[in-house]
Amino acid sequence: MTDRRAARSEDRTAAIMRAALELARESGYAKLNIEAVAARAGVGKHTVYRRWPSKGLLFLDSLLTVNEPVLDIPDTGDVVADLRRQICAAVDLLGMPPWGPLYRDLVGEAQHDPAVAAGLNERFIRPQTEKTVARLEVAKAQGQLAPDFDLGLGMAILSGPLYFTFLITQEPVTHDYVDRVLDALFAGMRPRH
Repeated sequence: MTDRRAARSEDRTAAIMRAALELARESGYAKLNIEAVAARAGVGKHTVYRRWPSKGLLFLDSLLTVNEPVLDIPDTGDVVADLRRQICAAVDLLGMPPWGPLYRDLVGEAQHDPAVAAGLNERFIRPQTEKTVARLEVAKAQGQLAPDFDLGLGMAILSGPLYFTFLITQEPVTHDYVDRVLDALFAGMRPRH
């Protein structure tokens, strides 16, 4: 009996998250509301609120769980090529619907809702940052980077232009732009002989 109840609860949770994403795609995050999500998912609004105390947290879970991106960083021995591959995969993902507009909406909501900001950081930003810094640490140990280079600063320099272009100017982030950012960053990170 308990297994069937748990399965039904998981099915409801998945249906609610799918409904939230569908409605966000159709009318945008700003018009998303719990009542519409509940109606689309075929559940009561209290069922939604028991799982998520806010629209923002529902949206966060829906975006990061239902369509969780895989943005792993390879280790081919060439840190620039590896980062390029990972960043271009992220750029391609954000360049296709529904990811780009929905991710912009999520980052926007995080500016107003501390719980969404904390969740986004904990579940997406920090893990991606840790993967990138770990790859930079390997490159540093292999002598591909200057031994005294601040890897946290490198990560900030790497992500800053990409987020600025994607979120602020909302211009397309192209593979060529990624190459230019990597070239500029690694010009300052390479060992000096």
